[in-house]
Amino acid sequence: MSEGEGNAALGKKEFKRSRSHFADRVTADGRDGWPVEAGRYRLVVSRACPWASRALVSRRLLGLENALSLAVTDPIQDDRSWRFTLDPDGRDPVLGIRFLKEAYDARETDYPGGVSVPALVDVPSGKLVTNDYQQLTLDFATQWKDLHRKGAPDLYPAQLRDEIDEVMAGIYEDVNNGVYRAGFAHNQEQYEEACAGVFRRLELVADRLADRRYLVGDTITEADIRLFTTLVRFDAVYHGHFKCNLWKLAENRVLWAYTRDLYQTPGFGDTVDFDHIKRHYYQVHTGINPTGIVPLGPDRSGWLTPHHREELGGRPFGDGTAPGPVPEGEEVPAQGRP
Repeated sequence: MSEGEGNAALGKKEFKRSRSHFADRVTADGRDGWPVEAGRYRLVVSRACPWASRALVSRRLLGLENALSLAVTDPIQDDRSWRFTLDPDGRDPVLGIRFLKEAYDARETDYPGGVSVPALVDVPSGKLVTNDYQQLTLDFATQWKDLHRKGAPDLYPAQLRDEIDEVMAGIYEDVNNGVYRAGFAHNQEQYEEACAGVFRRLELVADRLADRRYLVGDTITEADIRLFTTLVRFDAVYHGHFKCNLWKLAENRVLWAYTRDLYQTPGFGDTVDFDHIKRHYYQVHTGINPTGIVPLGPDRSGWLTPHHREELGGRPFGDGTAPGPVPEGEEVPAQGRP
């Protein structure tokens, strides 16, 4: 999710998602000059952002917490970029910066595009390495294997990659990005086209999940992570704020059970902060919510109710195991949980 370019302008011009300008990869062989190395990099996220949330879930499931430190920004950004105002003195304690933009500037001045999360920063130099949210989690699953915890699941199994990629492509176009195209549409025709596409794809996904627990194969994969981070925000912000309101997630029996199943799986719900999500969308997007009023609802109590998806079989972590407890200091505060 990118900062600024004038948050008040959202909804007043055609929305186009920028490609990641910094697409270097951190790999096992260091082919781009950035080798996988424990303790060298810092992952900067906003818990409000679905693109950053992918990285949060992947990091937890793979057990990369000790190898890759975490910085969480304030959900209320301004046009100077994501801020570290949740930390003492308003500075990230590892990088020593007040704004994520400082890491971008250390890498390249006058770069095109905004300042987005997730961002991987090289701690020794303070330079941004990558903001390529599409590739980052795939590399966590495949390039960071030597640093995975014992029992880490295979989130991108080689024999299923073609199917995973195909499923993810449709979900990205119509759901992950579709809700934004609907929410930031600047005319009725654009909105209706995007909104219809969101629900058309959700119906297809619901049909797919009616008799299988996960999107591809019988275990959690990258495809489930990418769908989850949009669905978990659906009723809280996309239904109202982005006008994707043909129906609520909680009104779709299959998708509501599927999302609750993942939310209650270690590594998913323990990364979600509903308080950050709601405050960011409703207070930052002044172009479409000029009052900045944050709604009281929806009721969150249903997130912890039985989902019964285990009756479909499936093995959440395959031959692996669940991740351990959330590391100290990374817990979601009580106001962000059901």
